[in-house]
Amino acid sequence: MDQNKNELSVKNMVCGRCIKVITEELTKHNFEFESIELGKIHFKKPVTGKEKEEIEKILKKEGFELLEAKEEKIINQIKTLIIEHVHYGREKPYYQNFSEFLALNTGMEYSNLSKLFSITERKTIENYIIEQKIERVKELLVYNELTLSEISYDLEYSSPQHLSRQFKQVTGMTPTEFKKIGIRKKLDTI
Repeated sequence: MDQNKNELSVKNMVCGRCIKVITEELTKHNFEFESIELGKIHFKKPVTGKEKEEIEKILKKEGFELLEAKEEKIINQIKTLIIEHVHYGREKPYYQNFSEFLALNTGMEYSNLSKLFSITERKTIENYIIEQKIERVKELLVYNELTLSEISYDLEYSSPQHLSRQFKQVTGMTPTEFKKIGIRKKLDTI
């Protein structure tokens, strides 16, 4: 539990459907909350130990977990910031790179974030960003509404060729080959 007893941090809450499921479950069980956002539930009043246990059971049944350790919360915050930016178009100032963006939004030095993420997740933040970007590319390819050039621009690639090279490196196929197949991963499995 955070120092703020009106807030719980939740692992694996990565999309709008996750928020919807948690909203429905907490409402069904008569929990009064103010709001739910990626990775967090804000309650109207402090959550008691017994309520927290009940919430934990509800969340676990739906594939979510409460975060306790400070390190887990930081990892969850990093993932949430990246997912919000890549998948939901959350803007970061054009003059900031991801290391500055994450450091600013977590209040920690990027070198510490990077080290913690690598140890905990067994991959670098950069690799996680690439995985998220490739999943977003897959989604956009399936929708078939944007050209590869538009997708590369939207996802901040230097060129469509760079995006294609990285896509093939990660998936083993070109964007065109993928378009014919169209299989994506769930965001919480990345």
